[in-house]
Amino acid sequence: MRTAIDRFLQYLRVERNASDLTIKSYREDLTALCDYLGEAAGGAPPEPGAVSVLDLRGYVAALSEAGYASSTVARRLASLRSFFKFGQREGWAATNPAKPLRNPRKSRNLPHFLSAEEVGRLLAAPPAGGRQGLRDRAILETMYSAGLRVSELVGIDDGDMDFDTGVLRVRGKGRRERLAPIGSYAAEAMNRWLAVRRLHPHEPAGPDAPLFVNKFGRRLTTRSVARMLEKYLKQAGLDTRTTPHSLRHSFATHLLDRGADIRSVQELLGHKSLITTQIYTHISTAALRKVYEQAHPRAR
Repeated sequence: MRTAIDRFLQYLRVERNASDLTIKSYREDLTALCDYLGEAAGGAPPEPGAVSVLDLRGYVAALSEAGYASSTVARRLASLRSFFKFGQREGWAATNPAKPLRNPRKSRNLPHFLSAEEVGRLLAAPPAGGRQGLRDRAILETMYSAGLRVSELVGIDDGDMDFDTGVLRVRGKGRRERLAPIGSYAAEAMNRWLAVRRLHPHEPAGPDAPLFVNKFGRRLTTRSVARMLEKYLKQAGLDTRTTPHSLRHSFATHLLDRGADIRSVQELLGHKSLITTQIYTHISTAALRKVYEQAHPRAR
């Protein structure tokens, strides 16, 4: 089983040109299945071609009992379908046992976002002076200004920003590129950060150098950005459930609340499908409903 997983990951890397993050997700999903099957068998997991629909139904039931979100279960099922489809191609699986399994119904939980006033407090939290404060303010301004995923933010290189046009080149999911406009506040914060970054003895050089770096001149990680955000949320007295992705949710919600059309927001977010973007129309509707219930004398 583990040999088949390694061959599948190699296929993704070489033939499908999958990103490191995608390969990591597949590895985690398939290793979890392998561990489950081994525990269920009381020893080594079965040969991958011997895995049945019943085995996978038991695995899905175990995930649900363990409290995994429906979105996580659906993602793991998608990984299994791809894995066993690869097995059919390679000849070690006669059928795809994951194909008949239906995805669990997704919950309608609305994503968390900050109000415009709360975003303003967050962006003002990093100190205006000093290398770290200037970097952190540029990071937060850029994430909110362009609606970036944190993985997109840490992947920005020096050559990706065109200050003349105020446009940033972003590499999103599936290595799809898009152009994202940057507001004047973000551009100014980025310029201030670059001015102090260039004084650093370990300053990276060239268009492929990372835009946002740590104190050693190396590219930031997504985890370090999350820790930085948590620090400023506490300083600003904001909800610490807020994640880097919450700034992306806030970006989309604020645009729609102020009259942007949903297809433009789809392009700005880099969503492949409009269905993904439509969650933000529900956020706006929910906000309107809350205002209505608070203000209308006959709402309740």
